[in-house]
Amino acid sequence: MDKKELVLQYLEKLLVANETTNLTRISSWEEALVLHIEDSLVALEEINAAPEGLYGDLGTGGGFPGVPLAIYTGRETVLVDSVKKKVRILADIVSEIGMSETVSTYGGRIEDLAKEKPGAFSVLTARALSQLNSLLELSSPLLKRGGQLICYKAKVSEEEIQSALDICDLVGMKLLNRRSLVLSDGITTREIIVFQKIGSPKVKLPRNVGMAQHNPLVKK
Repeated sequence: MDKKELVLQYLEKLLVANETTNLTRISSWEEALVLHIEDSLVALEEINAAPEGLYGDLGTGGGFPGVPLAIYTGRETVLVDSVKKKVRILADIVSEIGMSETVSTYGGRIEDLAKEKPGAFSVLTARALSQLNSLLELSSPLLKRGGQLICYKAKVSEEEIQSALDICDLVGMKLLNRRSLVLSDGITTREIIVFQKIGSPKVKLPRNVGMAQHNPLVKK
């Protein structure tokens, strides 16, 4: 089975599962093709350019962009989400399409994963998960030096970008690249923002669960 067929098989099984368990708010095939599959693959260029090694999709939800990127890159992949029921369903679907040797799941908080697998990841993705400064803090302890965080954002203000830049030095990260695009529906805008781990954080990470979102780091 080729990569495109495998991705479509995954999507078909996910939408069936979504009828009984809330995995995604998008329920139509046509909409999912654009907003899940096409959208997931817009950062294929960035993930291929990242260092080789383990890939993690933070806040994976229905497995996007994690599963399509795992299929197209062949990277060992961990789908991370705090909703354990959701993660169990994803694991079952991944197994059904024969991807369980490559793709595994982690049902828990990102901060706890960072304690279990510090510096284990070469690349991370986060799609519509949190503010950039929170994502930087959560990602830094998971990434090896040189590893990259690829953020998918619908709309990002210059204030959000600046808040992230303000703490880059604090968490040992730097802005590597950013680009904007419009999906094939002609409506959905997407910005891909890439950060790279360049050194050790100057603060102890991870902090307690929830701190990154509720009490974000600020420039000192």
